[in-house]
Amino acid sequence: MTYTYGTTATYGTIDAERGGIRATASRYALLPLRLFLGVTFIYAGIDKLTDSQFLAATGTGSIGELMRGVRDTSAVPALVDMALRNPEGFGYAIALGELAVGIGTLVGLLARLAALGGALISLSLWLTVSWQTEPYYYGNDLAYLMAWLPLVLAGASMFSLDALIAARRRRTP
Repeated sequence: MTYTYGTTATYGTIDAERGGIRATASRYALLPLRLFLGVTFIYAGIDKLTDSQFLAATGTGSIGELMRGVRDTSAVPALVDMALRNPEGFGYAIALGELAVGIGTLVGLLARLAALGGALISLSLWLTVSWQTEPYYYGNDLAYLMAWLPLVLAGASMFSLDALIAARRRRTP
């Protein structure tokens, strides 16, 4: 059976009013990305919070040692200097930020804001920690930054608390 939606024909019997299989796939297209980024950032935040070496100002594997190691090769040394004023506090801020971003993204609560937070964390890590990586595409923080942008623009329209809240608002006069 053929359904016409706009100027395109869609074949199948699924959701004729909304455009069929392609429209359904479009609505769910960002869900795998949202799940991946949410789980990854939750894991990264928990990993940092449970690693006492990471949250130290000095020593092998510490945030302080990492920041001192990238200071002269980062794109924004002033950002690294700011982190070095209180490496432990900066480590906690990054870890808790990743955790908040991951949870917000995974459950879809304030999803655009969470994605913006994820993009800003990824941007700051790219400009500091990953900046010296050559060629540039070997650094994973730039790829994470680009992955966050569709979620900043589109939010979380499926299986999210944002969608549930919006639906509840539409029902309430």
